[in-house]
Amino acid sequence: MTALTLSTAAAPGLRADAIVIGVAKGAKGPIVAPGAEALDSAYDGRLAGVLETLGASGAEGEVTKLPAPAGFKAPLVLAVGLGAEPEKDAGFDAEALRRAAGVAARTLTGTKKAAFALPVTDAADIGAIAEGVVLGAYSFDAYKHNGGDAKAKSAKAPLAEAALLGGKPRDAAHKAALLRAAAVGEELNRARDLINMPPNDLDPEAFAALAQTAAKEHGIKVQVLDEKALAKGGYGGIVGVGVGSAAAPRLVKLSYTSAKAKKHLALVGKGITYDSGGISLKPAGHNETMKCDMSGAAAVFAAVVATARLGLEVNVTGWLALAENMPSGSATRPGDVLRMYSGKTVEVLNTDAEGRLVLADALWAASEEKPDAIVDVATLTGAMMLALGNRTFGIMANDEAFRSSLHEAAEEVGEPAWPMPLPEHLRKGMDSAVADIANMGERMGGGLVAGLFLREFVGEGITWAHLDIAGPAFNEGGPFGYTPKGGTGSAVRTLVRLAELTAAGDLG
Repeated sequence: MTALTLSTAAAPGLRADAIVIGVAKGAKGPIVAPGAEALDSAYDGRLAGVLETLGASGAEGEVTKLPAPAGFKAPLVLAVGLGAEPEKDAGFDAEALRRAAGVAARTLTGTKKAAFALPVTDAADIGAIAEGVVLGAYSFDAYKHNGGDAKAKSAKAPLAEAALLGGKPRDAAHKAALLRAAAVGEELNRARDLINMPPNDLDPEAFAALAQTAAKEHGIKVQVLDEKALAKGGYGGIVGVGVGSAAAPRLVKLSYTSAKAKKHLALVGKGITYDSGGISLKPAGHNETMKCDMSGAAAVFAAVVATARLGLEVNVTGWLALAENMPSGSATRPGDVLRMYSGKTVEVLNTDAEGRLVLADALWAASEEKPDAIVDVATLTGAMMLALGNRTFGIMANDEAFRSSLHEAAEEVGEPAWPMPLPEHLRKGMDSAVADIANMGERMGGGLVAGLFLREFVGEGITWAHLDIAGPAFNEGGPFGYTPKGGTGSAVRTLVRLAELTAAGDLG
C-alpha cells in the first residue's frame, strides 16, 4: 500500500520524484489551482500559459508533464485536470480532488515518492486526496510473471509514498482524515483483490478462510456455516444454489461490536464466487467476468473490517452468502421448489436468478437478530445495468427516508447511485401455482422485481435497503479517475459512511 504522510515542507526543498499540482478549466484557458503557488512563482507567474502551450486545458483527468524549474529538488511536475473552475469563494469538491489524486497516483506507477500540492482548505480535502491516492495506486499483479526481472517488477510497483503538502502533521483533524482514508482505501482495495481473484483460487471455502483470518486480526467475531450446517439449519436457498458445484457453499457471519454502540446495522452480501448460470446456462460471451459475482460479499466484508479499524461506535454484523453456481447432475433444476431458511417455498424458474436465493436466506438470518436496519449489496440484475449504466448503482428500500439517506451517503463519498421504486403491481408476476413465490417475475423492470423478491425475506418492522451494484462493481473498460480496470470495490465507501452516520446518531 502507498504510505501517506502530511507535510508542511515547502515544495522547492522537498525531495521527491514528482510534484503533483491541480489545473482547473477556466473560461479563458487553464488556471493553476491553489497549492502550486511556489511553482507558479518559479515560472514568473506564467505556469498556466506554459501548461496551455503544452496542450493542457484543465479538463478532468487530463495529465500534463513538464520538467520542474531550477531550484526544485523534484525533477518532474505532474499537472492533473480538476475540471471546471469552482465559483468564487467556493473550493473544489471532494470528488474532484479524489479523482485528480487517483489519476496522478496511477500515472506515477513505478515511482518511489510524490509530493501532492493539490488544493487543501480543510481536513475533508486531506481525506479526499489521501483516499484518491490509495485507490488510484491500486494494481493487481499477483498472477503476472516477470521472469525474475527485478527492474520490470519495480517499474510496475505502485507509488510507494505520497506526501500531502498543506497537511498539518500536528492537527488532530488532519491526522484523523489521513487515518480514515488509509483504513477505508486499504479495505476497499482488499475487496478489489477478492473480486479480481480467479474463481479456481477463490471458492466459498477459500473466501470464508480469508474472512476468518482478517476477523482474527481486527478483533471481529466470526462464525462459518459449512454445507452440513447449512443443510441441517434449513438454508434451502444457499444449499440449492451451491449443490451443483464441487465447491460447497458457506454462510459467514462477521460481528463487530462496540461497547458504546446504540444501534445495530446488518450488512448482507451476495457472494457467488462464480456464476455459470447453473442449468439455465449463460450464453457465450457472458461468462468471462462472472468471477465478480461475489462483489457484494466483498463489499460487506471490507466495510465490516474498515468499521472495526475505525473503531466506530456502532454494532455491525456482516453476512456473506457464498456459493458457486454450476451445472451438473446434482444441480438445482428449473421447476424445483426450495424451502428457504424463513420457511417460505420458492419455485425456481431460472437457475441464473440465484443471487436472490442466497440473499433471501441471509436476509432472514440477519432479521432474526432484530437489527435497526439491514442493507444488502449484490451484483443482482442485468436489468439494473440497462437502467442506470455501468457506473451507477440502484437503491431500493422499504422506507423512503432510509433510501434517501443512503443515496445522500453514496453521493457524499463519490459513489454514483440512484433511488429506485418497488412498484407493488410487479409482485403479482412472481405468484407461483406450486410454491409461495417464484424466483422470476415480469421481464420488464427485472431489477425492481428482484428487489420485491428480497423484501419478502426481511423481518417484519425492520428497515431495509437493497443496493444493486451490477453496473459499477466490475470495470471492463479502461481505468478512470481512481477506478481501475477490473474489480472496483463499489459500495464499500457507502456502507462505511452509513456506519459512521449511524454511530453519530444522524440516521434516527
